[in-house]
Amino acid sequence: MEIKKINFLKSYSSILLLLGGIILGSILGLVFGEKVEVIKPLGDIFLNLLFTAIIPLIFFTIASSIANLERTEKLGKLFIIMVAVFLATILISAIVMILAVYLFPIHQSIIISKVPIEGIQSGSIGDQIAQLLTVNDFFELLSRKSMLALIIFSFLIGFASLQSGEKANAFRNFLDSGNEVMKQLLNMIMKLAPIGLGAYFAYQVGVFGPQLFGVYAKPLGIYYGACTFYFFVFFSFYALVAGGKKAFITFWSNNITPALTAVGTCSSIATIPANLEAAEKMNIPKHIRNLVIPLGAPLHKDGSSMSSILKITVLFAMFGKDFTEPSTILLALGITVIVSIVEGGIPNGGYIGEVLAITVYGLPMEEALPVAMILGTLVDPIATLLNVNGDLISSMMISRFSEKKILKI
Repeated sequence: MEIKKINFLKSYSSILLLLGGIILGSILGLVFGEKVEVIKPLGDIFLNLLFTAIIPLIFFTIASSIANLERTEKLGKLFIIMVAVFLATILISAIVMILAVYLFPIHQSIIISKVPIEGIQSGSIGDQIAQLLTVNDFFELLSRKSMLALIIFSFLIGFASLQSGEKANAFRNFLDSGNEVMKQLLNMIMKLAPIGLGAYFAYQVGVFGPQLFGVYAKPLGIYYGACTFYFFVFFSFYALVAGGKKAFITFWSNNITPALTAVGTCSSIATIPANLEAAEKMNIPKHIRNLVIPLGAPLHKDGSSMSSILKITVLFAMFGKDFTEPSTILLALGITVIVSIVEGGIPNGGYIGEVLAITVYGLPMEEALPVAMILGTLVDPIATLLNVNGDLISSMMISRFSEKKILKI
């Protein structure tokens, strides 16, 4: 019995410390309210260290994974399966949210609060796509705001290394070494997680907690309820599809640290290291996890898909418009897919998705955007939770479909 206790503490010590920090932070937030903002810099330091390490991690992870692929591997097939799984889960999550707002209609007046609005870049659609996918100078790749451009560049470096054959062996070794070094660095940074995430939880509970009981209570209640249902029911179903009962148990045993990191940081990008570590423990093949997890962070967001539907529904209720028209729902699904791709993985990052929805439906920007922004802020924790765990569960299903065999746990 004593040996089992020792093994348990050894295996789960990091999770227990993380939970302890989060619980303590939540208590401080409840007790001291907005005064707890004084400890927010502790969370900022942790998150800044994490973000600083994320950029080279993504580069080395993707580039080394591609560079070490066998030429005989059907990489194209893997991408097709990945895109199919991403689109399917995004649309399923959106449909779940649509059913939720039908079962629990939102009929209430929303108080239009004044909140700071970020500068939103204007320009033609072509210009915005170019800015999303590329940068005009190398150093701009080193910003997390250029995440898609960095991913594309990493892919190209990996493919170039692959095509160079034996002449690129030294460079491939460099990529492999860099990948290993960055993994060790992130392990060191994550030791600060109990303090950093605890400070962030304290800030979120202390500053945003009171707003949950205001006029946004019903929409938030519907959203959090639907997300909780989707999280437990559909993620369990996806795990069963990936590998039956063993995969079900393995997923729910290894998603704890990524889930807590997601809720604490409200960032899909910041949770990439925890997701990669969890995927490795789950025996997801290296070439799959090293592609799906970094790609999923900026491109695949079940939680953001559901929040997009909620925002559209609330705005329709606010302006007395009917959300039940089939054309309206189909358009909302299309917007949801686009939002999931362009919204980005940084905390509260960008409002392009909200602007797109408001513009497409012809709603007054000055009145609608603040409401969408407030909702986006308040749903961010659980939305990020679904986004992050959605990447992990997707990597399990992609492994199942691409390898044509049950995932070996």
